[in-house]
Amino acid sequence: MTDDHAIFARAMARGSASGPLYRQLATAIAELIAEGALEPGAPLPPERDLARITGLSRVTVRRALGDLTEAGKLEVRQGSGTYVALRPPPRGLQPLQQLTSFSEDMRRRGLSTGSIWMARGLHAPTNEEMMSLGLSMSDRVARLARVRLADGRPMSVERASLPMAFLPDPEVVTGSLYEVLQARGVCPVRAVQRITAVNVTPRDAESLGLLPGAAALSVVRVSYLETGRAVELVRSLYRGDAYDVVAELS
Repeated sequence: MTDDHAIFARAMARGSASGPLYRQLATAIAELIAEGALEPGAPLPPERDLARITGLSRVTVRRALGDLTEAGKLEVRQGSGTYVALRPPPRGLQPLQQLTSFSEDMRRRGLSTGSIWMARGLHAPTNEEMMSLGLSMSDRVARLARVRLADGRPMSVERASLPMAFLPDPEVVTGSLYEVLQARGVCPVRAVQRITAVNVTPRDAESLGLLPGAAALSVVRVSYLETGRAVELVRSLYRGDAYDVVAELS
């Protein structure tokens, strides 16, 4: 056992917490973080190694790490492992009374934006896309799928579909989709939006740095031009720990 790994065994041996074993381990790791023994950004041993070091089952270790991740003390990085959180994820706001893009929302709050692209291309429309966008089976749709970032942290998974007539080359979208549309003279003026509380799937949890089953907001939006034609179907999944929905009522 390396010195770096031994700190976990020593923290458990101190026994400063009582109750279930997963809670004792979570408390021990939280104390190591608070004391500075585990610095922000420091990697934790793999789950199987942490189980061996502490003498606990992998189920117990998994629950302890899950609680700490939900509390914002740890973060899961896709394809890399579990790390001490660098900082709390920036909180974003989804205004219900304005039609704005993710990039606009984040820039307004002083946060830099970015994307991890998952897919861009032209496809035959699904039944949902035909119904939402008023298309036929012979039409084509542009699909964009990406993880949206704020200050480098994953905030949402966004999957957008548009008629090919409005976006014939999806590859031209590198940042804000709305800026690309506006440059082509396509300006959505209203939208219908449905918001649902969901639990993330393992696939989306990995993209967002969350545990499977974590709370999230599912937002499905159809945007329209002034003529009434549907221009965009967007299905977004927002982190429940980093996004608020705001509406002004009168």
